[in-house]
Amino acid sequence: MSPNPQKTPHARTLRHWMTIAFGLLALLALIWWLWPETAAQPAGKSGRGGPGRPGFGAFSGPVPVRVATVTRADFPVYLKALGTVTALNTVNVRGRVDGELVKLQFEEGQQVKAGDLLAVIDPRPYEVALQQAQGTLLQNQAQLKNAEIDLARYKGLYAEDSIAKQTLDTQAALVNQYKGTLKANEGAVAEARLNLEFTQVRAPISGRLGLRQVDLGNLVTSGDTTPLVVITQTKPISVAFTLPEGQLPTVVSRFRNGQPLVVEAWDRADTVKQAEGVLQSLDNQIDTTTGTLKLKARFANDDEMLFPNQFVNVRLRADLIPQAVLIPSAAVQFGSQGTFAYVMDGEKKVKVRQLETGPGDGELTVVSKGLEPGDKVVLEGTDRLRDGSEVEVVHDKSEVPAGPSEQLQGAKPEGQDAKGGV
Repeated sequence: MSPNPQKTPHARTLRHWMTIAFGLLALLALIWWLWPETAAQPAGKSGRGGPGRPGFGAFSGPVPVRVATVTRADFPVYLKALGTVTALNTVNVRGRVDGELVKLQFEEGQQVKAGDLLAVIDPRPYEVALQQAQGTLLQNQAQLKNAEIDLARYKGLYAEDSIAKQTLDTQAALVNQYKGTLKANEGAVAEARLNLEFTQVRAPISGRLGLRQVDLGNLVTSGDTTPLVVITQTKPISVAFTLPEGQLPTVVSRFRNGQPLVVEAWDRADTVKQAEGVLQSLDNQIDTTTGTLKLKARFANDDEMLFPNQFVNVRLRADLIPQAVLIPSAAVQFGSQGTFAYVMDGEKKVKVRQLETGPGDGELTVVSKGLEPGDKVVLEGTDRLRDGSEVEVVHDKSEVPAGPSEQLQGAKPEGQDAKGGV
């Protein structure tokens, strides 16, 4: 058998040039397809690419954009933090005497008032103990009365010089002894009566009950670590949170001057406001490990939307900027020359305007310099714009939220863009 013939250098070179030729032909076809149509073509006719060929000309016309009008309104400055809901009071209800649990007078999750009966421990042993203490008290009362009668008799005899002074003194001491015993007996009766009252377990505070921890028929003692039930005071309720020390001056100054600072509690997703309250107290020292100060706000919580140990997003309204110039945050651009925005220059063109911005809330940003109310700024389509670019406004969002003043009442401004970032 003869070996397979080897490819000659000439065949390899020919194949190489054929590959290059096919590549060039494909590139020329692509350029022909994308080449812009001439302006001389009549309406409705397509160029060399046939009907519907896009070509480069599709990207050389006006850029479609959405715009919004710059407005002026009061703007609340919010400080955001993470918070934990804490009950003002939490009580673990336990039995104060030993005995069998014979009654449960509550439902799990029930709202109770201070003094409401929750459970009953078997009272019979304590009723017997009270009777015994009362019996002992009666006996000693009788002995005291008899000793007092003898003392009065001895005083008469001593006045007649019929008995010695020592006999009179001994009888007086006996009377005082019985009086001391009587006091101890009265204390024993009070203790027995108190233990009998403790067999009725009552709510020490007003609040909402948790789940039952001990079932009916169990033996409970005063030293049990497991409570019968837990009561938490949920109305009002507080939220603890922290702020960095750099944000404290405005908050502390207004709080020290007695100005109420509104605090809002939002859900975990930071989309639904659950409650609104006021700042109640500040801690007395900054945590050196985190550089933050702990604060506490109080909420009426009438609808009980806040639960103890719940995680919430906190918004503290630290200040209010009156009549601030506002634009949507989506219109604010950042570049090598600083912060800027594309502003409509006439009806068809835009120009770059350098800005000095202030605080924002994710949806709106305060502009301290560079814009005036009534200016129109580009919201969408900015990635294809340059200074002097020709644009086509596809949707004029002329009503930018007057929002901050409406947000003071918790309302979402009408016409506000849902997009909160650049």
